[in-house]
Amino acid sequence: MSGILAKLRKLVSRPATTDASGSVQPSGARPKKRTHNLFEAAAAYVSAGAEDDQDGVDEAATWVSPEALSFGVNELACRAVIALARERDESPNAVARTLLGLPAA
Repeated sequence: MSGILAKLRKLVSRPATTDASGSVQPSGARPKKRTHNLFEAAAAYVSAGAEDDQDGVDEAATWVSPEALSFGVNELACRAVIALARERDESPNAVARTLLGLPAA
C-alpha cells in the first residue's frame, strides 16, 4: 500500500515541465510514454528479480509482450552463461549446472 501512496505523492508533487515544442505541461500531465525494447525489459526484469524488487519486476513485465520478455530473458541467460564460462574457462554446460546447483554431468 505504501508503494501506491509513494507513487501518487511523486506524481502530484511533480513541478511543471516543458515539452519538446516548448509549451508548459501541468504538473500532473504525463509525458509521452517511452517505448522499451525487449532487451531493456529483460535486463530490468532480471535485475529487479535479483534485487527482490517486485515493483520493478511488475513494471518491466508491462514494457513488452510476455513472449518478447521470455525471449529477452532467455537471451540474457545465454549471454551470461557464456560470459561466465569464458571467465572461468569452463564449458557453458558446467557453468549452468553449477549456477543451478546441479551435480556435474
